[in-house]
Amino acid sequence: MHIHLIAIGGTGMAPLACLLQAEGHRVTGSDGPLYPPMSTLLAAAGIVPFEGYAAAHLDPAPDLVVVGNAVPRTNPEAVALEALGLPRLSMPEALARFFLADRQPLVVAGTHGKTTTTALAAWVWTDCGQAPGYLVGGLPLGLPASFARGSGPRFLIEGDEYNAAYFDRGPKFLHYRPETVIFTSLELDHTDLYPDLASLRAAFAALLALVPASGRVVACADDPEVRALLPAAAARVVTYGLAPGADYPLAAPPEPGPEGLRLRLVDPEAGEVELRLPLWGEHNVRNALGVWAAARGDGISPAALAAAFARFPGVRRRQELVGEAAGIAVLDDFAHHPTAVGTTLAGLRTRFPGRRLWALYEPRSLSAGRAFQHAAYREAFRQADRILLAPVFHRQRLTAEELLDLPALAAELSAAGHPCRACDSLEEIEATIAREAQAGDVIVAMSSGSFGQLPLRLLAGLREREEARL
Repeated sequence: MHIHLIAIGGTGMAPLACLLQAEGHRVTGSDGPLYPPMSTLLAAAGIVPFEGYAAAHLDPAPDLVVVGNAVPRTNPEAVALEALGLPRLSMPEALARFFLADRQPLVVAGTHGKTTTTALAAWVWTDCGQAPGYLVGGLPLGLPASFARGSGPRFLIEGDEYNAAYFDRGPKFLHYRPETVIFTSLELDHTDLYPDLASLRAAFAALLALVPASGRVVACADDPEVRALLPAAAARVVTYGLAPGADYPLAAPPEPGPEGLRLRLVDPEAGEVELRLPLWGEHNVRNALGVWAAARGDGISPAALAAAFARFPGVRRRQELVGEAAGIAVLDDFAHHPTAVGTTLAGLRTRFPGRRLWALYEPRSLSAGRAFQHAAYREAFRQADRILLAPVFHRQRLTAEELLDLPALAAELSAAGHPCRACDSLEEIEATIAREAQAGDVIVAMSSGSFGQLPLRLLAGLREREEARL
């Protein structure tokens, strides 16, 4: 079958293209200019996309067109496929049709923690010999790629609540036929699609209702919004959390160290279990507990799980240490929401105790740059010693009333003893770091986009400083 993917370079579309190619389909695609890692992923699979969009890319007509969720109906190829009446699917529909029919999908869903939880699950099931299929929205370290067909019964999927396509405004995760759901959290996000919390609750309730009575919902008991939706599930509910009362709680507070966290959890069958997790922050403790609970439901032994957890190499752009130069550590993180900013900074506090912490943040998504987040950002950034704010990425799409007031936020943080500057450009951020960063500092760049490759640019500048002093 000839399958054409419009916007083939997306974080879900490129892995899907590679999976389809490996199944023997003829795969073509189109997108704007592509960059690593997706460009290298497609090249390794022998897929050479068209650069740009044109109706001619559908001549001769493919058997099927898969449309990425960022593609508007005015895209030249979307216009052409509608005019020609070609069969079309969204990315989640295609994944379900070609890869989930004979599997037991485990869907990781929630506002926060999806990528790390899915990557950890892919690592654990693989390390424990389960041969799962998986599709992760980020880049897991230590695995061959962010996707695998697998031969075991499980297929692990990062379940995004964002819309599926221009012709399907519902959430992607409703297409994934979940047998098990790990439900991490629920907080208002993606306000361009979900104007209020009620609409977001309805989407997640619909997901839980899809899980069959024979399946499982593995839910974070620490989140009151998650708990409130559990009656929507017909399946067995298993809970996890930091506090007593969950089915899988901690026996004692996490113990941070230079190599990660030491955890003592209570397993309903095995009793108290000690394990080491090479991650930091309470949010990652919850991610780990969710994976542990789901894996135990699949019959994986505590000993095998503990060994796999200890070997987990992490995920790119999740508290990822890009490098260190001139005595300054530079990290990259995907944080895109005030809650994610706060948990990332809290985790780095435990990882780098006593060091001055710089938070560099780009409000990249449409929700991230909205004024209603102002108070939450003010609270989240209090955990940093120095803060530099990049311009709101989608400021042209927001009205003056909707737009987050970065100068006001910076003034409030500075007045509270957390020096903050609203910068006009990435170059201003670079210049500030070059001028003011000192040996011993820790710098984390946070954005849901590329952030102009800022972490690599900063590291290069610090290495030049280091070499100049030799």
